[in-house]
Amino acid sequence: MSQELDSLLGKRQRQRRTLITLIVILAIYCLAAYITKFSSIKTIQTFPEAFTWIAKHFMPNESSFSKVNSILDALSETILMAVAATVTAALFAFVLALLGAQSTQLDGKVGQVLGFIARLMASFFRNVPEVVWAMVFLLSFGQSATTGYLALFFVTVGTLTRAFIESIDEASHQAVEALQATGASYLQVVGQAIIPSSIAQFISWVLYMVETNIRSSTLIGILAGSGIGHIFNLYYRRFRYPAAGLVILFILISIFVIEGVSNFVRRKVL
Repeated sequence: MSQELDSLLGKRQRQRRTLITLIVILAIYCLAAYITKFSSIKTIQTFPEAFTWIAKHFMPNESSFSKVNSILDALSETILMAVAATVTAALFAFVLALLGAQSTQLDGKVGQVLGFIARLMASFFRNVPEVVWAMVFLLSFGQSATTGYLALFFVTVGTLTRAFIESIDEASHQAVEALQATGASYLQVVGQAIIPSSIAQFISWVLYMVETNIRSSTLIGILAGSGIGHIFNLYYRRFRYPAAGLVILFILISIFVIEGVSNFVRRKVL
């Protein structure tokens, strides 16, 4: 009887906390909408008109299909840039993760300092958006593929470093302690404990970042003047909406294909 009463009271407390949370979220939304003068009703009412306009103007026509070759060239450049930035960033992130993870941190104060620096770099790189990085490098390298590559590279280093650190600490802690107890060297610990126990998560995170960077590189290309983003911006500014719609279609197809390949690799390899 006492257990049933405690269970009933606990259930009511959870329901009360859920209700309070929903009320707080609703109040924050109403306050934000009032301050920004945002109307959900007007937004919903404009959806049909907006989609009708998009379908009318961005539908590819016969003349737009003459741009297929240039669109495919720009799309391949974007995909290759995203893959290159992800792979090279993963190598740097792996080194930083070894320094920043608790289970692989070097001994002594030097190791603590290096670990702190690695985590600080990861946090800084990750929290600065790609667009900001692109604008910074735009001043140094101009509109080029290098600008887009570096913008993706730094954000990817920060994101993968954080993910690799968590993977190392969660998956290989016991194996690291066992090897360290036998007197194994640092490289032996990395090669026999860290990589075998964490490689699946590493690959999964790298595949995820490839997908993310392909999406992000489209926006980066608008600023950097390279890749598929540049082609889309060029057509859009010249009011060549059917060609811009064809660019969007190819971007969607490429994202679905990359995601399908990534999921296939996860199922078959991991």
